Amino acid sequence: MMKPKLENREKEEVITVRDLAVGFGDHLVNDGLSLDVYRGEILGVVGASGTGKSVLLRTIVGLLAKKRGTIEVFGQNMQDLSESARQAIEKRWGILFQQGALFSALTVKQNIQLPMREHLDLSEAMLDDLAMMKIEMVGLKADAAEKLPSELSGGMIKRAALARALALDPEIVFLDEPTSGLDPIGAGDFDALTATLQKTLGLTVFMVTHDLDSLNTICDRIVALGEGKVLASGSMEDMVKAEHPWLKAYFTGPRAHRAFGAM
Repeated sequence: MMKPKLENREKEEVITVRDLAVGFGDHLVNDGLSLDVYRGEILGVVGASGTGKSVLLRTIVGLLAKKRGTIEVFGQNMQDLSESARQAIEKRWGILFQQGALFSALTVKQNIQLPMREHLDLSEAMLDDLAMMKIEMVGLKADAAEKLPSELSGGMIKRAALARALALDPEIVFLDEPTSGLDPIGAGDFDALTATLQKTLGLTVFMVTHDLDSLNTICDRIVALGEGKVLASGSMEDMVKAEHPWLKAYFTGPRAHRAFGAM
């Protein structure tokens, strides 16, 4: 079953990207890309390999420099902000990188506490209590707190990384291929967790994914990238009706039919 569209009254932009150009050397990966992300939605960002999905995410959060264009978050032009103002914005988002990016020498609890230690002035007891709350929130057992990443399964690593992304109670969560490497049951469980957290915490979720099931079941809206820009934006029905060759192949090809049947 496809997720219903957001009502128009809910469409408040929390991220606005205009005419974005990002590249490496003379090669532009994103070139003239514009999009909006609305408060409270789960936005799925899809595209062929090399179309700049993760590049877009990393540019929005400031890990990659842009060559042109503007990025506004919560109505603030990120380029114009002082360092302290930028840090204040960054505290309002959390990021789950593709492989989890947990520090291998730290326990799950210590990984979750890292952003808390950087931005909050709390006692050790409070840090421990908050970390355990996040661990429970993402569906991990309490004994996972003292485990190292090497002792975790792939699904547990994703959940631990999500707990760290939620450490500062963010308003926006960026997810980079959150279900990659997971089996279908684990991927479905992670999708369900994402949807539950989005609903209960009021999160805005920016999710880079190639997972058709994720796009179909939990995303309010889909943005498809290609040729350096946004090829299409809308619901799954909109994607299925699109005439662009890649979109037709991706959303109505044999793999799509196996994932959720003819539409």
